[in-house]
Order: sequence, then structure tokens, then C-alpha cells
Amino acid sequence: MDALKDLYSRDFFDQFVCIVKEAYSLFDEQTFLNLIYDDAWEDRELKQRIRHIAATLTRTLPDRYGDAIGILTEIAPKCKGFEYLFFPDFVELNGLEHYDISIRALEHFTSSSSSEFAVRPFIIQDPERMMQQMLKWSSSDSEHVRRLASEGCRPRLPWGISLTLFKQDPQPILPILEALKEDTSEYVRKSVANNLNDISKDHPELVLDIAKEWNGHNPNTDWIVRHGLRTLIKRGNPQALALFGLGDCSALEVQVLTVINPSVIVGDYLHFSFDILNQSDEPRKVRIEYEIGYMRSNGQLSLKRFKLSERLYNPGVTTIVKKQSFKPITTRKYYPGMHRLGIIVNGQEMATVPFELMDRP
Repeated sequence: MDALKDLYSRDFFDQFVCIVKEAYSLFDEQTFLNLIYDDAWEDRELKQRIRHIAATLTRTLPDRYGDAIGILTEIAPKCKGFEYLFFPDFVELNGLEHYDISIRALEHFTSSSSSEFAVRPFIIQDPERMMQQMLKWSSSDSEHVRRLASEGCRPRLPWGISLTLFKQDPQPILPILEALKEDTSEYVRKSVANNLNDISKDHPELVLDIAKEWNGHNPNTDWIVRHGLRTLIKRGNPQALALFGLGDCSALEVQVLTVINPSVIVGDYLHFSFDILNQSDEPRKVRIEYEIGYMRSNGQLSLKRFKLSERLYNPGVTTIVKKQSFKPITTRKYYPGMHRLGIIVNGQEMATVPFELMDRP
């Protein structure tokens, strides 16, 4: 599987410089390419490449910031996709002292790529002014701009600068989430849910109060609530589970947890089965997850939880059979040794069993 950083191929840059030259005839294509392909290019990871491209554009577009932004704004409709994140990064790199120009540019660029990362230094520099702007964005006709209003202020945005001020006090975010809680765009709703989920990691009671207030009034909002509480549900928070009828485990039991192949070779599957016993006289709503304790290089286990099902289980015994892949993936390195499988029912771990992972001979 190709790394994301490899999106920045020579074909990509050849196409890009042609687009730039259409809007800026003085653009020095050869200088740009020479600067891009410096001695450190091959060793740069994705975010480093994005910043390097933005810095190279800084050296090859007009010195006056407004003129450079004008060129990028003109060509942005032809430069759509994840790989063009260096447009908003150019604003982050050069535009903190040019607020009005930069905010218009970030609003424009977010429809072509996404300004969620670049907006964060502006929030840190002037939180009150920037959050007022983002609240205005929450009423935009564009779903991309409305999403930016929520995504840009997530306290724990992956890959983004951490917004410590909102980890400590998320109150400035709440009017934006309130404005978007019934949004018709799934793209926007996912962002609102992710923002709630971020907040729940530092302020679970606040998010639970919001969830109780929002839930049950609008299908779009109900989806946001459920997705926004996912970390609390995984952690077995009783209030979060109860909100969705998942709290009571008194009549539930896991029996006969069996690893069918207790020695698994890297590249193969772990096969396992178990029984769920519902000892009550009526169907019970049950959320079942399984958790793999992956051996790390330091000999400790790293836990990763996977959802298996969430549905009604009839009285009596239900047998569940599942497999988990141990094929190599870019996001996880496998280490041989004793691993662990756990079964979690409505947030409570009810059974565990060890198994061994071995390198392929």
C-alpha cells in the first residue's frame, strides 16, 4: 500500500505548476521544482512535505501576501483533494498577521481541501474573535464551511495542534455544536459528533448532560449523540450505556470462550467462539465487543477494542463465532508472544483467554 506522502509525485507537481502558471505567468517552474526536491525531500513524512510545499510556494509566489493569496484563490477550484492541504497551510505559515485576508482564504480553501488544521493557530492567537467567526461559519450555505466551524475547534483533532484552552474549558465550542446539532449534512454531523467525543474525554459529565438534552428530538441529532458518546460507551460509562438501554448486565453471561487456534501465525486469522447466555425471560439489548491485547516491543499489552454487535438477544444461549486478522498493516506492527482476547458485554469485561502470536517460519 502506497504511503499518503507519495501522493506528491513528479506527475503531481508537473500538473500543479501548469495550473499555477495559468494564473501567474512569472512563476519560475524550475526554481520551484529544485526547491521541492532538496536533499531532505525523500526523508520527509506527510505533514513535513505539506509544510515544505507551502514554504516553497512562499519563496516562489509574489512577496506580497495578498497577491500570493489571490493567485492561490484563483486556482483553488482546480486543486481539489487531500493533497492540496498545502493551500491552507500556506495561510497558517504566512497569514497570522493578516487576519481578514487569511480568514477569507481559509473559508475559500476549505471547500477544495480542508482548513481544519490551519485555523487552529488563529484560534490560539485570538480565541474570542476567532470563535465568533466560526459561529458565523456554522450558518453558512456550504457544508464544507459549516464543517470547518466544528472540526477546526475540536480540542483533540488528530494531526492538529492541541487546543489546550478548550480541553480545560470547552464552553466556547458549545454554541457552534448547538447550531449544527440538526444539520442535514452527514459530513457536518460527523464533525459535531467527533467534537463531542473529544470533549467527553476531559468533561464526560458535560457531554452526558448535552446528550440527555439533545436525545430523542431529531433523528440527525440522535445520530450525533450516539456517535459522540462512543468513547464513554467503550469505557463502560453507566450513564452513557443507560441512555441507549445497555446498562443492565445482571442477566447476561459469557460462557465457553474458546480460541480455536491458540497459536496464530502472523498473516493468518485468530478464530474464536463463545456463548452469550440471556437468563431473563425476555429479549435483552446487548452490545458485544471484543478486545485484543497486542504484545508491544516493551513486553506490555496494547489494548484495541472492536465492536462485534449491538442488538436484541433472545432468552437462552446464542453462539457467536468470529475471526480477527493478523495480516500485516501499516498502522500496527505485530510482535510475537502471548496476546490476550477479552469479551466485553455492555461495557463490562466478562471473559478473557490468552493466545500466542508467532512469526511465520
